Amino acid sequence: MGLLSILKKLRSHPDKELRLLLLGLDNAGKTTLLRQLASEDVSHVTPTAGFNIKSVLSNGFKLNVWDIGGQRKIRPYWRNYFENTDILIYVVDCSDHVRLEETSQELAELLQDDKLRGVPLLVYANKQDLATALPASDVATHLGLHLIRDRTWQIQACVATDGTGVKVFYMGW
Repeated sequence: MGLLSILKKLRSHPDKELRLLLLGLDNAGKTTLLRQLASEDVSHVTPTAGFNIKSVLSNGFKLNVWDIGGQRKIRPYWRNYFENTDILIYVVDCSDHVRLEETSQELAELLQDDKLRGVPLLVYANKQDLATALPASDVATHLGLHLIRDRTWQIQACVATDGTGVKVFYMGW
């Protein structure tokens, strides 16, 4: 069930706009995912210095997606965007083994914030096309997703550059 049940509940309010917060370390693929969701060109994506916002229509829902930069100096400002978040999307570069601990710590801090309490979590295990990518199940274990009890969560393997697995989260629920 998980996130599917949330969308089914929201379907009783078809005019409701959903606010999705897209976070993760720098170079995880957040902006590429955002552009895929908006059916835009992904061939020339540059690092996000601040934030990007896109409105995407899908299956009768208007999704307002906030993509916030993931550089270390920007992360303290993430909390300024937590208010009224309907779904938290966290993007992990599955091929960056060196920063798995860092991304795990960042996610753990996010999930402890009161403004995000109970907000459903979708983790994109991105860059699955790379030879060094960990499978989504290993990423879930490393992030400790199985320990989460205060919200629904889902992990989705994806390749943001070609769209594989990207739109599944709201089309397939």
